[in-house]
Amino acid sequence: MSLHLYDTSTRAIREFVPVEAGRASIYLCGATVQAPPHIGHIRSGVNFDVLRRWLTRSGYDVTFCRNVTDIDDKIIRVSAEEGVPWFVVAERNQRAFTWAYDTLGCLPPTAEPRATGHVPEMITLMERLIAAGHAYASGGDVYFDVRSYADRYGSLSNQKVENMRPAADTDDESCKRDPRDFALWKGAKPGEPTWPTPWGPGRPGWHLECSAMVTKYLGPTFDIHGGGLDLIFPHHENEIAQSQAAGDGFARYWLHNGMLKIGAEKMSKSLGNSLLIPEMVQKVRPVELRYYLAVPHYRSSIEYSEEALQEAAAAYQRIEGFVTRAAEVIHDVDADAPLPQAFVDALNDDLGTPQALAVVHEVVREGNVALAHGDKEAVARLLAETQNMLDVLGLDPRSPQWRTAGSDLKPVVDALVAVALEQRKAARDRRDYAAADAIRDQLTAAGITVEDTPHGPRWELKR
Repeated sequence: MSLHLYDTSTRAIREFVPVEAGRASIYLCGATVQAPPHIGHIRSGVNFDVLRRWLTRSGYDVTFCRNVTDIDDKIIRVSAEEGVPWFVVAERNQRAFTWAYDTLGCLPPTAEPRATGHVPEMITLMERLIAAGHAYASGGDVYFDVRSYADRYGSLSNQKVENMRPAADTDDESCKRDPRDFALWKGAKPGEPTWPTPWGPGRPGWHLECSAMVTKYLGPTFDIHGGGLDLIFPHHENEIAQSQAAGDGFARYWLHNGMLKIGAEKMSKSLGNSLLIPEMVQKVRPVELRYYLAVPHYRSSIEYSEEALQEAAAAYQRIEGFVTRAAEVIHDVDADAPLPQAFVDALNDDLGTPQALAVVHEVVREGNVALAHGDKEAVARLLAETQNMLDVLGLDPRSPQWRTAGSDLKPVVDALVAVALEQRKAARDRRDYAAADAIRDQLTAAGITVEDTPHGPRWELKR
């Protein structure tokens, strides 16, 4: 089975056939950087990182573009509230997003364009739309004429133009031919940043920037456009309209990840229920948080709870435990070992991560049995399968990505724990079990778990 993906635009699962054989292009709507990221934002990053890794593992040369919206109404509002320049707000929060993506193991994008760096491309796109009769200048603004594209506008969100709500993106609706027309360019206002255009100074509209940037980096027709379900309308609908009205083919597949909710409400800053990434990685390790976000199918919604988070962390630790124990027996892992067919089939079926991780856990169970029986040949095979599957998911515990900031101290910790375990062994040899238990309890209190095995004690540092 080849890769099949659910395409929002056709509401069907379709076989993935790229524009160019052997190559895959992805554009992901990235952050609007008015605030630091919560786990709802980074879920999208993790989901599309898994897609990217799977395409790469499947033999595609992947170009992955993730934009940054570094100017919009929200950023300007935060700037005014804090009394700092808009670019200070944008830069601060973009760094927070980059840190979060990196912390959760997302590969860096091939390109990460900022909106403010692509105004010339936006001007070119507006000129094309005006020339084609699909846009018009009015009072320093430039608007997309929805009625000029009415026969196709609304196809992504499955709406009819007459049933759509007004765009509500201007203070003066009289500037528009139709209240549903949306702003491509917003004329200058006192105290706001501006860039020069043939229609006067101003700043970009939200939708325009993505069309301009994706065309520059991926071309007029590309493979996959991704983002959260909340972007289908109006953002992605408007991207399609302005790009295709200008004559571009635009995206061939539209993928949308589900929302992360608390108490049945979409997680958002306005609800005051944001769970920021620095806070979350104090609850569980970053790799465990990535596991929590990767396990559900990307199109499903996640109902956040502390209990579910801890259950995910425990499930990952079971996988990690096998990999760690097996690696003590098998030192050379076959990175080219074939993936289990059930794992391949799961990911080829619309990126089915729940089924794929079920395969991982089944292989881990077999591996633990092989370890218990001392079957090194089976352990070697199952360890290679496990690590190769985890590599696709960005979850291999032996990857350098998951080394902690304190990894330079590991030799010191190893030596100190070895001394403590030697003292414990000496106490047990002299039948002083109270002293041996006390040493074990002290190690446990320090976050070090000790497991007695036929090959001697082994220890692990827990959070």
